Amino acid sequence: MTRIIKDGIDRRILLAGLGAGALGTLSAPSVLRAQTRELVVGGAASHKPWVDAHVAPLFERKYNAKLTFEGTRSLVNLEKMQKNKDRPYLSVVQMDDPVMILAVREQLLEPITAAKAPNVAKLKPGTIHMDGQWANYLQPWQGIAYNTNVLKEPPASWNDAYDPKFKGRIIIPSLQNTEGLPNLFMASHLATGKPMAEAARDTESGFKKLVSLKPNLLTVYNQMPQAFSLLEQGEAHMIVGALSSFALQRRLDGAPIGLAAPKEGIFPVPSGIAVVKGGPNQDLAFAYVNELLGAEIQAKIAPPTFALPTNVDVPPPPGMPTGVAIHTIDWGFVADNRNDWVRRWDREMSM
Repeated sequence: MTRIIKDGIDRRILLAGLGAGALGTLSAPSVLRAQTRELVVGGAASHKPWVDAHVAPLFERKYNAKLTFEGTRSLVNLEKMQKNKDRPYLSVVQMDDPVMILAVREQLLEPITAAKAPNVAKLKPGTIHMDGQWANYLQPWQGIAYNTNVLKEPPASWNDAYDPKFKGRIIIPSLQNTEGLPNLFMASHLATGKPMAEAARDTESGFKKLVSLKPNLLTVYNQMPQAFSLLEQGEAHMIVGALSSFALQRRLDGAPIGLAAPKEGIFPVPSGIAVVKGGPNQDLAFAYVNELLGAEIQAKIAPPTFALPTNVDVPPPPGMPTGVAIHTIDWGFVADNRNDWVRRWDREMSM
């Protein structure tokens, strides 16, 4: 059954404030209260407002610490870790999972353990990676965004985009974008009928299926805002592989957009958190990680970020999909093959 997201989620949910009990299983030792220390976190620029407004005040009050959040892109944070490997100044990073793979390969991360961050034991399967090198604290998700003025019924299947009636009306993300990957894997699943875990490794079938989509494409995007502008104007009817964090915010802002969770399932968007190896104040670093993995904070930040929580004690926020398959991605496999996939994409999917 298709799950449809039609009701926006009020940002004011977040403004109710964060409870101080998110670290209930991790007491604040007296050494943390002895003096004010600084914890520097590198994360996505889009996350800075909710971290600064809602996580930082709670964390600073609880641990008598100053939290500085440097908002940028994941690859920029990786570069900061690489350049400062001998004397790191970042203590925690919040990055895309594909970039976490690169950090692991360069031995830049300190594993997260239940002893240092007890809430890691409460996470859903598939959200702890490479023996605890990093974990996911939220799961924004990908489905099919559609113009509700044009399509009165939501897309029921990922295969709907291939219907000839949508000639010149479909937008997909480039494979150069992280959110472009699910289309490749889903195309293989649609073409072969294999279970998703098996289909995701049959990228040959996926590419052949994607090429058949070209007559229906209006454009392939690298920049998400332009794609949604075309959708809102009705020039595009669907964005296949749309992010919940963007699509549902646009709906909340009044755009004629719905987001469908098709019957084949959805893909979680990687939102990883990790401790920088050798970074300053590692006790504070693990406390911060534990905070974001805790049920109380996830319950507060999941609704306004239009994401699924990863802590098993937190139910999906109102309006989020339930009862639908969630297909995780093998990011190690992606890291090994993505350059070749992008070259093939540029060759076969150019418009």
